[in-house]
Amino acid sequence: MKTFLNSLLVLTFLLPATLFSQTKVTGIVTDEANALPLPGVNILVKGTTTGASTDFDGNYSITVSQGDILVFSYLGYKTKEITYTGQSPLNVALVQDAGQLDEVVLIGYGSTTKQDATGAVEKVSDEEFNRGAIVAPEQLLAGKAAGVRITSGGGAAGEGSEIRIRGGASLTANNSPLIVVDGLPLDQRGVQGVRNSLNAINPADIEDFVVLKDASATAIYGSRASNGVILITTKKGKTNAPWAVEYDLKASLQSVNDYVDVLTADQFIDIQSTNPEFDPSLNGTANTNWQEEIFTTGVGAIHNLTVSKGYENFNFRVNLNHVSQEGTLLGDLYERNAINTAFVHRFLDNDLKLTLTAKGIKDEYNFADQGSIGGAIAFDPTQSIFDQDGNYTQLGDPLAPVNPLFYLDNNNYQNRSTTKRAIANFNIDYKFWFLEGLRFNLNAGIDYSENDGAEFRVANPNNATGFNTTNLYGGFDKNKSLDFYFNYKSDIQSIDTDLDVTVGHAYQEFYKLNENTRTNSEGALAPVPTIINRNALESYFARASFDISDKYLVSLSYRRDGSSRFGPDNRWGNFPGASIGWKLSNEEFLAESFFSNLKLRAGWGVTGQQELNNNNYGYLGIYSPAVNNQVSVQFGDEFVPTLRPDAFAADLKWEETSQYNVALDFGFFDNRLTGTIDGYYRETTDLLAQVPVPAGSNLSDQVTTNIGETVSRGLEFSLNGEIIKSENLNWNANFNITLQDREITKLNLSDDPEFSIPVGGISGGTGNTIQLYKPGLDPSTFFVFRQVYDANGNAIEGAYVDVNGDNQITTADRQAYKKATPDAFMGFTNNFNYKNFDLSFTFRGSFGNYVYNNVASSRGNLASILDAAGNYQPNAHQSVLTTGFRDQQLFSDAYIQRADFVRLDNLSIGYLIPFEKTQLRLSLTGTNLFVITEYDGLDPEISSGIDNNFYPRSTNYVLGLNFSF
Repeated sequence: MKTFLNSLLVLTFLLPATLFSQTKVTGIVTDEANALPLPGVNILVKGTTTGASTDFDGNYSITVSQGDILVFSYLGYKTKEITYTGQSPLNVALVQDAGQLDEVVLIGYGSTTKQDATGAVEKVSDEEFNRGAIVAPEQLLAGKAAGVRITSGGGAAGEGSEIRIRGGASLTANNSPLIVVDGLPLDQRGVQGVRNSLNAINPADIEDFVVLKDASATAIYGSRASNGVILITTKKGKTNAPWAVEYDLKASLQSVNDYVDVLTADQFIDIQSTNPEFDPSLNGTANTNWQEEIFTTGVGAIHNLTVSKGYENFNFRVNLNHVSQEGTLLGDLYERNAINTAFVHRFLDNDLKLTLTAKGIKDEYNFADQGSIGGAIAFDPTQSIFDQDGNYTQLGDPLAPVNPLFYLDNNNYQNRSTTKRAIANFNIDYKFWFLEGLRFNLNAGIDYSENDGAEFRVANPNNATGFNTTNLYGGFDKNKSLDFYFNYKSDIQSIDTDLDVTVGHAYQEFYKLNENTRTNSEGALAPVPTIINRNALESYFARASFDISDKYLVSLSYRRDGSSRFGPDNRWGNFPGASIGWKLSNEEFLAESFFSNLKLRAGWGVTGQQELNNNNYGYLGIYSPAVNNQVSVQFGDEFVPTLRPDAFAADLKWEETSQYNVALDFGFFDNRLTGTIDGYYRETTDLLAQVPVPAGSNLSDQVTTNIGETVSRGLEFSLNGEIIKSENLNWNANFNITLQDREITKLNLSDDPEFSIPVGGISGGTGNTIQLYKPGLDPSTFFVFRQVYDANGNAIEGAYVDVNGDNQITTADRQAYKKATPDAFMGFTNNFNYKNFDLSFTFRGSFGNYVYNNVASSRGNLASILDAAGNYQPNAHQSVLTTGFRDQQLFSDAYIQRADFVRLDNLSIGYLIPFEKTQLRLSLTGTNLFVITEYDGLDPEISSGIDNNFYPRSTNYVLGLNFSF
């Protein structure tokens, strides 16, 4: 709350500061075509650093002298120079520049225009982002792009998200996209000590995202592009721009609005009255909702102070960022302090451009004990929080759960981590003087982080022989990248063709070191052997693009990658790509049509996968040391730690994905209504997966190897409209929906269609799973018994369909049933503004997905109370009141529940207060405001499809202040 109040005080004291500045010349800058005002136009007194910019209504003011030349510049419009001779007011109309209006998009080692792109490429810019107190940058993109599904990992402070582009291509290998920040590919494994490695990128510092979805677009990134690529460009300031200072504050409150349905104290006592197996003497006298006790209202604040300036040959931007975010679980805290800088300098008449971006980040976490979430669900609701001595009430049995609040007390549990990180990228772009159109580009980047953390836990108060434990952990991550390419562009007039050719080389190396000292099984603090993890990639790539007669497009790409994760015989992979496009709207037969844009495009490509988490030596027979004397050999009175051989597959090789894409881009009404229909078909072969192997055939019962194939297909549709466009009222809308289907077509080397691998571990029993990999099925398919119901529709305990007719219920009667992956997902965004008011909202939806309610299946029965491991009675899920189950029915399909949902993800309203040389914007934003769903568990949006002890997502309310001059 202190953070929240301090933020409000800053807001209060800054308001009076906006009332200053004088002016000599005022005016309005408009669009010549429609007389609409243009906000953000740069006005500069030529030859000086004096400048200004227009406000939301196109107004500006600037101090000038007689004879000064004013330069008006704005993206997408021709620059205009006017000599000041006493005009008052000085109104200016800018003319659209058709050459600039064709939006430039990055495509990997280069760029193209939107109309010339032949691959499935989607750009999401700053003005389209989700609003609010956003800490994780990927949340800016949620619901904005077809084919891209972003699922938050939960409500923890600083929590990240699962990102899937077209559903992912692999099984147990990494399914996350490659993320490239200002030309530096990030380590897909993340960095140590943080919940989300992307949090190092300040959301307020991002200019745009470009999503490369199909293989023809991603093949240029070859080895890591099977799951798509996201290119993030950060803000760098503008040339010939005046001094700009901006302060932005987001003060937030977040709370949990729903809890798992467990028995209340009254229900807990009532259920005992019907069953003599209960022991009423174990009951307490209180009525405690443990979930309400462990969750609180979290407060947070995000501060951004930004300074930028642009000269004719030099521009810079410096941003200072502070984030403080409390989770809703008691004691959960994330803080970030960062400086983000960008410097751009041009030499030799703009032929040489040097760009340096550098970020320094300090992430600090206080990790609350998330085991308390499960503890609050299971703890006896009749017990009080404190006993008569003022200590936390405990159940006293060595096997009993601990009071959920006990380990949320800093005196009993602490886990604090600090990660210091530096991300820097230096780019050289040089246009050769001796050949027009030839350019050289070099990009050198480093991502370095150091982590230092300590975890302390007092002994279990129920266990008299227990001891305190300590875990001191730390390490560092180093990601070094160097790539360069030559690019040549030429207009070959003799054949009416624009040529764009790129050839280059890339090298990247990853190094991780992890050190631990922790309490061993004897209660002593002992070091753990240092773990060093290292791998490298070397690549050669080329691309050639042709635009023939401004109608026909052809693009060819090729990349050859070498990975240290594979043996010499399989080290190198080849990844080609090809795509074509036809600008139908440029054909004479459509010249008078109602289409303002119509383009047909198709592409094919091969991409790779080599991301096996930290398994860098899967093709080698290596030895691992024992940790904390867990595997030792006794010699006399001494125990000597051992080295044990690890399982390996000598012929381990690249996982490869071939993808086909066909699409239609269209526009109507001078492109005020635009859209895209994309269809894709994807085959992944030589799947990298961890699979069981026969006993004695390797050094483990499981090994990572190439086994199996998958096929996925989908249809993506997006529609963008400028529904109303006028001087005072504007309304823009975006709708996108994705239909998808995925199945395993092969899973072992013998083509056995019945071979399967159990996956999806659950609570209840030991080693149980609820999903399976099997040919013909989606990888998230559930594997259950078909429940039998009585005439009233009530589930009959232990009664399942005898599928094979052998008069007994065995594992052979379990059936594949439903899946966690949605058949379709959508996003719907609207942006309105009326004069100085603005309103935006985003809905997200998911359809055809199911969730296994593991909380209900494991605790929705009397056995969860009666068959406790000791002399205590834990709580149960409320479903026991309707089912009456005595024992766990873990594999009943009754717990597979439909989880379609529509969520109001983001709603924001704002008001802009313009002053002479300053402007102030006030905003109020709500996130995760409501969910429409039939699912009766805590949250239908569970990426794994298994709902168990989930850290609930919070509803956030955000007060915003943006002050700029």
